[in-house]
Amino acid sequence: MRTRSSLEYTFPRRRNRRRSRQQQEAIPIVDKFLIQMADDRPMAEQLQAPTGGFESAIVVPLINAQNFELKSSLINLVQNRIFRGGNDEEPHAHIRHFESITNNQRYPDVPNTTIKLLLFPFSLDGVAKTWLDKEPPNSILTWDDLVSKFINFFFPPSKTTNLRNEITNFRQIAQESFSEA
Repeated sequence: MRTRSSLEYTFPRRRNRRRSRQQQEAIPIVDKFLIQMADDRPMAEQLQAPTGGFESAIVVPLINAQNFELKSSLINLVQNRIFRGGNDEEPHAHIRHFESITNNQRYPDVPNTTIKLLLFPFSLDGVAKTWLDKEPPNSILTWDDLVSKFINFFFPPSKTTNLRNEITNFRQIAQESFSEA
């Protein structure tokens, strides 16, 4: 048997109690110097928490205006009517209300769609905020992309089809007036 300091030390396998007469097989230990590290960074750097991959889903275009900032009063105005993503909330109405607020805001050298992209996350909470956070980074490039993804998630085509079927399959009972139906 070899000593522990040897690089090719082998451990004997345990004998199977049923087959005790078989020879013991040796399992070689791989030389620790032959194993290459997959990552050559120092251990302290490897143990640090990752800081990448936390970009926003919304890509805001570059703003050429000097001293541009969103006013807190505008953010408060948007936050007065938060969309939480509940079943009783209407995403189309939220977009209409949001656009009615943002269409009245004008900043020199700043496109209106850029203002909308900057303000939209402030109008979300709960399930809707989680939806936006789970969108892939840098996946929303324009206001139209944002509206399309928002409507398709919170008002999917299947819901539209179900409502259309409910309207087309409407039946009035014989003794029921039209207004009651």
